[in-house]
Amino acid sequence: MGMLERRLLVSLGMLMLPVLCFTRTSSKAVSGDASPDAQSTLPHFLLEPEDAYIIKSNPVKLKCRAVPALQIFFKCNGEWVHQNQHSSQEYMDESTGQRVREVMINVTRQQVEDFHGPEDYWCLCVAWSHLGTSKSRKATVRIAYLRKNFEQDPQGKEVPIKGMIVLHCRPPEGVPMAEVEWLKNEELLSSITDDNIDTRADHNLIINEARLSDSANYTCLASNIVAKRRSATATVVVFVNGGWSLWTEWSACNVNCGRGIQKRTRTCTNPAPLNGGAFCEGMSVQKITCNALCPVDGGWDEWGEWSPCSAQCERQRARECTAPAPRHRGKMCEDESQATENCTGGMCTESMEGTNDVALYSGLAAGVIAVAVLVVAVTLYRKSQSEYGVDVIDSSALTGGFQSFNFKTTRQGNPLLLNSSMQPDITVGQTYSSPICFQDSIDKELFDPLPDIKVKVQSSFMVSLGVADRAEYHVKAHPETFPRGLDRDCHTMDGRKRNLTLLSRPGAVTASKSQPRTTGVFGHLGGRLVVPNTGVSLLVSHGAIAEDTSWEMYMVINQKESSVKAAEGYEILLAPEVTYGPPGLDLSFPVAMTIAHCAEVNAANWNIQLKRQAKDNKWEEVMSVEDESTSCYCLMEANCCHVLLDQPGSYALVGEALTEEAVKRMKLAIFGSIEPNTMDYSLRVYCVDDTPYAFQGVVTTETSKGGQLLEEPKILLFKGNTLSLQVSIQDLPQFLWNIKPFTTCQEFSFSQVWCSNQQPLHCAFLLERYSSATTQLSCKISVRQVKGHEQILQVYTSVAESEKQTVPYFMQADCTVTSHTGAKAFKIPLSIRQRICATFDTANAKGKDWQLLAQKLHIERNLSYFAKQRSPSAVILSLWEAQNQDNGDLDSLASALEEIGKINSKHQLKSPEDPQDCNQ
Repeated sequence: MGMLERRLLVSLGMLMLPVLCFTRTSSKAVSGDASPDAQSTLPHFLLEPEDAYIIKSNPVKLKCRAVPALQIFFKCNGEWVHQNQHSSQEYMDESTGQRVREVMINVTRQQVEDFHGPEDYWCLCVAWSHLGTSKSRKATVRIAYLRKNFEQDPQGKEVPIKGMIVLHCRPPEGVPMAEVEWLKNEELLSSITDDNIDTRADHNLIINEARLSDSANYTCLASNIVAKRRSATATVVVFVNGGWSLWTEWSACNVNCGRGIQKRTRTCTNPAPLNGGAFCEGMSVQKITCNALCPVDGGWDEWGEWSPCSAQCERQRARECTAPAPRHRGKMCEDESQATENCTGGMCTESMEGTNDVALYSGLAAGVIAVAVLVVAVTLYRKSQSEYGVDVIDSSALTGGFQSFNFKTTRQGNPLLLNSSMQPDITVGQTYSSPICFQDSIDKELFDPLPDIKVKVQSSFMVSLGVADRAEYHVKAHPETFPRGLDRDCHTMDGRKRNLTLLSRPGAVTASKSQPRTTGVFGHLGGRLVVPNTGVSLLVSHGAIAEDTSWEMYMVINQKESSVKAAEGYEILLAPEVTYGPPGLDLSFPVAMTIAHCAEVNAANWNIQLKRQAKDNKWEEVMSVEDESTSCYCLMEANCCHVLLDQPGSYALVGEALTEEAVKRMKLAIFGSIEPNTMDYSLRVYCVDDTPYAFQGVVTTETSKGGQLLEEPKILLFKGNTLSLQVSIQDLPQFLWNIKPFTTCQEFSFSQVWCSNQQPLHCAFLLERYSSATTQLSCKISVRQVKGHEQILQVYTSVAESEKQTVPYFMQADCTVTSHTGAKAFKIPLSIRQRICATFDTANAKGKDWQLLAQKLHIERNLSYFAKQRSPSAVILSLWEAQNQDNGDLDSLASALEEIGKINSKHQLKSPEDPQDCNQ
């Protein structure tokens, strides 16, 4: 018999089974075995089969329980389950007295897997009674599983405080469907205890209003009866953008008298930026000018007329403190306001005769006293001048051999000053430790070292100004001053006009027509422009110029008369004016410009600003170096400033002295040369702003004269106290040398020195040898500010024309390279730069970001500027490059990185790895 036939017989038997059972039951019922209620009721299910899941290979049990039931059978997928697969039992329900029948079958994993129907595997129960049959509900049997991979993992994000956070999660496919829970920092998150959280929306996590405490790591946890699965962890950072606090009250005027400054400040603490939030935009400090009313001490008015003699033979007179009256905390008049004296002549009631004689004698006595005081004053004045070892004489002493000097004002020493309109060619490095470039061998002879000769000398002399033929001064005065004696145009306060006509000597200081300029072509790799010997350079960072693009960039130092005009005339140039371009330059990152300056930086004494020339050639303020700005960044160091700029153009660093303690560094240098066809030797003393650019102008001038540097340059700290500068020659031996024409001291007015604006001041002493056999010269040059700093320049040289000498080591340099492109322009290797940017530009919940990098590199102010950059770390590193372009030492950078745990040793700085550039 075939398999098909046997299957048909079994099926037929199963169909007949209920009939046979029914017949047997019916016969029992007829015989009286069944209760009357059982015979009159359809089967009622007390327990129906439930849906079940097969876990791994364990079979599931399906149960049915019915009353009254003669028989119960399972039917699965439309087919009767064989009787021998059923297990049944029957018992009496004590409460009802009815017999209850219960049937159970097992369903295996193999049975479910072998079924290939349009529906899931299902089973139901069929129960019989005398009145008919009843069917139970269908129970589904499925194989349980849970796949490993989530259909959608939650993604980390940064959201502002009070913003909405939505983290999406789609769990892995599974049977039964997985339930989702959320973990916050590995702890179960419940929406029941926190109304701000909703976890019911399609497995997503919704935080309606983000709080700082919501910054955490979130994980989606999916589970069913088979297994549990964890999603990737999503980091949520809730950041706070900074907000300005209220402005403080205006500070008191910083001076007690005259023009000063008032400030008010605000801080980015309302709230303070947190977790990478944006810094506040705008200025944190505002300044306005103020005028403090100067104290006016009281002064006595003239005495009134004497009163008539009283009965006591006295008379009185009075005066008032009204010339002027004390104002603005001024002092009251001292002494008495009334005077009493006895009437003379013994006649109290009569007018005194001989009053005219008394007045005459009193006048003569007063005249004698005045003459005595004048003589003593002149004697003391001459004695005070002799203490400096100088002989200040009237300019008329210079008439021999020179054109006359005509002063229409009171003589002050010997005010032979350099014409302030002269513009020199200027250059060199910070404290001049950096070398000077020479274009040819003539320059080298200028700085020949001194021979080892010792000669003692004495006496003094002469003034020779390096100015154009018949130069003329015109000095104008203004009533308002600050500091005292310095007017709006930085001239002396003498309101009378001075006309000074000089015959220029062959070595006069003249302005160079050619402007220092350098150019270079830069592409995506960036590079550096350097104007040799000026302390001026420009760094273009890697990635600042787009790929497949190049620009021809230039940088020029303006040698024309400065066009920077202050709004109220108190500002002076502290560094040369610099222009970089071209105007249409398109950069992704700011350039770093380095400019040497001559100010002793102190916020209490100086108000230093960066200015930019607008299209109408007017100068406008870009920023004050003490304030915070998002448009520009300025880092002031002792000898130079580093400026991060977005726009090409002309820039100037200007300063306004806030107090008389403001100090400007001046570089002093002395040069000498033999006058042609004579036995005379010229000593020329220069006083220039302490910048490489300014000193290079002196070098250029002296090179053309064949002059030699006789002493290493020195620094003079020149205060803004309105007092003049004196230059004198000392210890010149009279038996060997003579000064022509007998002037040992020369003087520069305060305004000439203070407002020199990178122009060299210069005076000369012409020395005449008594004999051609004299070949050595030794003397001292004293340069001092009245009541201020003094420097001594020691002259010790041979005047022999045939002397062959070499260039001092500190002035030697190679100036052939003015631009660098690509990797050789930078100290930090490109691969290291890329790794640093990739590390610190990425938001980090632990706070290890670019702000910490800036802090470790000692860049701790105006961080709002970096926050606006596409890659803050890249801009910070460009600023570090500008600061360290001379030393090239990576140790400080490596140490900073080691401190914050990003790089463990300096050796890692040499790693050849090349991750993706942060500038891309």
